[in-house]
Amino acid sequence: MTPYEPPAAHDAVVLAGGAARRLGGADKPGVRVGGRALLDRVLAACGDARTTVVVAAPRPTARPVTWAREDPPGGGPLAALDAGLRHTTAEHVVVLSADLPFLQERTVGRLLDTLRGSAADGVLLTDPDGRDQPLVAAYRTRRLRETLALLAERHGSPHGLPLRRLTAELNLTRISDPVASFDCDTWDDIASARARIREHGHVLDEWISAVKDELGIDLDVDVKELLDLARDAAHGVARPAAPLTTFLVGYAAARAGGGPEAVSEASRKAVALAARWAEENTPRAPEAPEATGAPEAPEARKAPGDRPDVAPDATPDATPDATPDTRPDAG
Repeated sequence: MTPYEPPAAHDAVVLAGGAARRLGGADKPGVRVGGRALLDRVLAACGDARTTVVVAAPRPTARPVTWAREDPPGGGPLAALDAGLRHTTAEHVVVLSADLPFLQERTVGRLLDTLRGSAADGVLLTDPDGRDQPLVAAYRTRRLRETLALLAERHGSPHGLPLRRLTAELNLTRISDPVASFDCDTWDDIASARARIREHGHVLDEWISAVKDELGIDLDVDVKELLDLARDAAHGVARPAAPLTTFLVGYAAARAGGGPEAVSEASRKAVALAARWAEENTPRAPEAPEATGAPEAPEARKAPGDRPDVAPDATPDATPDATPDTRPDAG
């Protein structure tokens, strides 16, 4: 049996500089989509990287990174990439721009898996029009360094050179992904991204991701399991029980050491309790008297006139034990 070998470590370089002229000079990496800065959204997508380098002026981020800067600043993407690569050591490197609102870990994993299974120098995404997106890609680090050195020798420096000078020298594989390759260059792009994440099929995942970022939680849980628990608590107990129960499940999981397994175990116990609670509150049909074969007692067959508490010409009340002042026709 072949022993399991984990995937080779990789690094990430995120280019977060640039003038953002089409955004009127706004701080594009800091623009929020779904309550999270664009830069933080990209950092979440490359969270498995051994080292993540952000080429830009330092700023607060949702997770720790290594900061780098081209010298002088504003030298363009190749100069920024060259500066970022100086802090990497892994065989493979993911290179990303900081304006990709829909990039996810699975896309980054797909790029790396394709690269590892091929002889290509790099694997990049293409946009819906088939254009290359070299800043949504995975590369062999050594080939990037060699090619950047070659371009610097030809042109004296990588400063000011366009990305196509780099890609023209590399053997690349291309993957189409119109969603993950969507980048935000204009305010219309920002508006489109903000609208998309509020659509029914995306809003819950986006909200959970935003909350985890805000609270500094790096935990994957079974969202359906928690929603089912909230539903059971709301229906079987009371509506306010739903948020309170899920809070207590989280607290219990944290006391048990955290992790998806602890959440699942606490949730399982709460689901079972909710089921028992609901069962107790479910009316049961009255059980029929056990048949004995004995004849009915004579008292049970008495006519109204035979009852000592009912006059011979009176109609029995609907509720025999009602007192005179509580009967429906009481004056």
